Amino acid sequence: MPRHGRRVGSLLSVLLACALSCLGLASMPALAETDLGSLDMLSGAGDASPVPQGLVLGGVFIGSNARYQGQDDTALLIPGAVYFGERFMYLGDRARYYFRRDGGFAAFAYGRVRFGNLDPAEVPELAGMKKREWEPEAGIGANLITPYALLTMRAATDISGTSKGQECLLWSDFPVVRDRLLVMPGLGVLWRSSKLANYYFGGVSAEEARPGRPQHDTGATWSPMVSLVTTYRFDRHWMATLTGNVEFFDSGTAQSPIVGHDNEVTVIAGVGYVW
Repeated sequence: MPRHGRRVGSLLSVLLACALSCLGLASMPALAETDLGSLDMLSGAGDASPVPQGLVLGGVFIGSNARYQGQDDTALLIPGAVYFGERFMYLGDRARYYFRRDGGFAAFAYGRVRFGNLDPAEVPELAGMKKREWEPEAGIGANLITPYALLTMRAATDISGTSKGQECLLWSDFPVVRDRLLVMPGLGVLWRSSKLANYYFGGVSAEEARPGRPQHDTGATWSPMVSLVTTYRFDRHWMATLTGNVEFFDSGTAQSPIVGHDNEVTVIAGVGYVW
């Protein structure tokens, strides 16, 4: 399976995350929860590769429906940057270091910043809720290239004591490369511990309960997800990308009195310059 395909999705996540960091938008909801960073396994150094190596600078449009009631949907046009090296990959709000790469198998250390996604001072409908702060997370993961799919497994935990929660991802990508074009559908499932889900995905404590907003415990959640990533390399330096991602919330999140939808849809379109 060509190494080209995996880097484009990473580009999207990186541009998104880096832009959020650089513009100081740490208070807005995280958008695409799917970790597409393992595209680095398929990156290529050729001038026509749809998933290039090195530094990519560019801009993206991000659209997403709001997670909580009272919040506005997201529509942003922002700059960003991503970097893919032989062992290190930086994706703005997250990074990987591959400590083992052996043929189609790779193991990596993982770190990310999860942005806070609820501020009652900005949304009257959420008055009385506690502000959800950002947190650093760390973990490990692995990629495996098979004849039919690129498999990813990742586990991470809060290391700051903010949510005290954990998250595990199981994901399969199916990259198809045709010269300068990459088309890559993917699907998977994301498990979140009850502490992380309650903090970031719809929990309402007894102190936060109000008339019309009962106490709610999400419990541990399982959220299936699907995505479609595309990228096209125009020439040595210029490329474009378009991706869509849908997370179908577990009932513990979807039935929360503060959550506005039973899914979260994110669309990202971007143009990048390859250095």
